[in-house]
This record gives sequence, C-alpha cells and structure tokens, in this order.
Amino acid sequence: MDFRSVLIIGGSGFIGGHLLAKLAGTDWRVIVVTRRYEKARHLLELPSVDDLVEADIHDEATLHRLMQGNTAVINLVGILHSHPGSPYGPDFAKVHVELPRKVAAACAANGVHRLLHMSALGAAADAPSMYLRSKADGERAAMSQPSVGVTIFRPSVVFGDGDHFLNMFAALEKFLPVMLLASADAKFQPVYVEDVAQAFVHALSNDRTIGKTYELAGPTVYTLRELVKLAGVCSGHSRPVIGLPEPLARLQAMLMEHMPGEPLMTRDNLDSMKIENVASVAAEPIDPELGITPTTLESVAPYYLTGQRPPHTGVDATHTAARH
Repeated sequence: MDFRSVLIIGGSGFIGGHLLAKLAGTDWRVIVVTRRYEKARHLLELPSVDDLVEADIHDEATLHRLMQGNTAVINLVGILHSHPGSPYGPDFAKVHVELPRKVAAACAANGVHRLLHMSALGAAADAPSMYLRSKADGERAAMSQPSVGVTIFRPSVVFGDGDHFLNMFAALEKFLPVMLLASADAKFQPVYVEDVAQAFVHALSNDRTIGKTYELAGPTVYTLRELVKLAGVCSGHSRPVIGLPEPLARLQAMLMEHMPGEPLMTRDNLDSMKIENVASVAAEPIDPELGITPTTLESVAPYYLTGQRPPHTGVDATHTAARH
C-alpha cells in the first residue's frame, strides 16, 4: 500500500479521537500534534497514528517544521470562549483566525497542497456572536493561499460519546432538581461525531471537495429545551426545564463567566443562539457528495449517556475520545 502522511492539528480532542479511528486501515499515516504529550499518549495505541508530537502550534517556525514531508493537513482546533473584543476577542482572533492563516501559509511554503479546516454552522462576518464572526474570518484565512486546496466543514453542535454538550446537561441533571435554561427555544440540528469524522476521511482523498464548504447536520431539528429534556431522559435523571427570560438569561451567563474554571455559558454563547443552528438545505443536512446518511440522535444517545458503547461505532473511537 502506498502511504501518504497527514498532519492533524487538534487531533487529541473529542472529534480527533473519532477521526483517528476512522483513518485506521486507510492509506494515510497520521501525525498528531498536541500541547500535552502525556495526556494524549493513549492515541499511540491507535493503528492509524504514526507519531505524536508535542508542539506550540502558534509558533510559525514550529509549524513550518511540522509541515515538512506531509501530504495534507487537518485543522480541528477551536475554542468556545474568549475575552471580549471587536469584532471578536483576542483568544478567538489567535485560535480561529491567526492560526488558520499561519497553517495555510506554512502549507504553501512547504509544498503541502491539501488542507481540511473545521469551522462552524452559522459562521458569518455579520453573525451576532464573536465566536461565529471569528469562525467566518478563520475560513477566509484558511483559504488565503491559492496553491493550497482547502475544504471547509461547518458542523452543527456535535454529539457522541465524550461530547461536551449532552454529557454536560446529563451531568447537571444528575444533581440539580430543576434546569433553569437560557435560550430554551434556540434551535439546533445536532450531528453525530462519527458522521463528522467520516466526512473528513471522505474529503481527504477526494479532490472534488476542494474549494467547497460543507454543512454537517443531523436529520432532526430540536430546541435546546428538547435536547436538555432528552439528555435527562436518556441518562435516567429527567428534570423539569424552565426557560429563562432574556434579562435573567444574560445575568446567569454573566455570573457564569466570572466563576472559576471553564464557563458553562457566556453572553457570547447566548449571542450565537440568536440564530438557528440548522442546515440551510433541510432536505440535505449533509451533502450527498460525502456519501453519509446522517445518524439520529435517539439511536446513540441512550447508550453513551448511560456509559454504554453506542452501536455502529468505529474501532475503539468512543473509548479513545472519552479518555482524552
């Protein structure tokens, strides 16, 4: 088999673990870049992973060194929160915009002609949140080098074993007697992590996807209230869900922003939910060109929210992602 090499930036996270499992058995050798080698060393157990490298991906000289000898690059790096700024905060600027620009430039300088980039559904220059505005500028940054063939993916919220969405609500419902929910009527079209990973694998070897942007969504649209209720029912801790009016929702988010650790909710998150997080073409939540039939939430959530392995998953993908 004639192997090619792909460098995955952000490959030690939730989606990365599933993607690495999908790449097993293909003709791609994988190099994963991580900030902390010890926390990601379990990835070396996967047959697709050829090397695990600890590096500062924001250092341009390091990026150039990492690119050498690779055929393609996948950028999965993203964050949910940033200090405020205009048109977006400095953390969003660094991770969502400056990093893709550096990655694209390093690809061009080192003869890497293929780049797959993770964006977000709803990304737009005039979007209501800093997060979505930075994702839009990140797409333009990723596509800034004419010699690099780029494919952009815009997923809705991603669910699956190890996710930070339904698992978070299920954990909260285990301890709270009632859920006081901001933006309860916000709409989402959750997409299964295995489907997202498969989309990347398909595009990696398909030049027809170059220059295209793909929305990735599941078959069903839910309100946030419905998703929280579903998480409670599936995990065995169903709780009443009370939607908060806008002033109280923003007050709740502001308080959460100032709590220690990673915030559960910020005012910018609320701003993102002002627009529907759903596919623009309802009949095709995932483009048929990618060859994926979107997986229903109900077919897998009852399994992983109770600690079981969902059916129809890749080899050890969920186990690997959950360990990160």
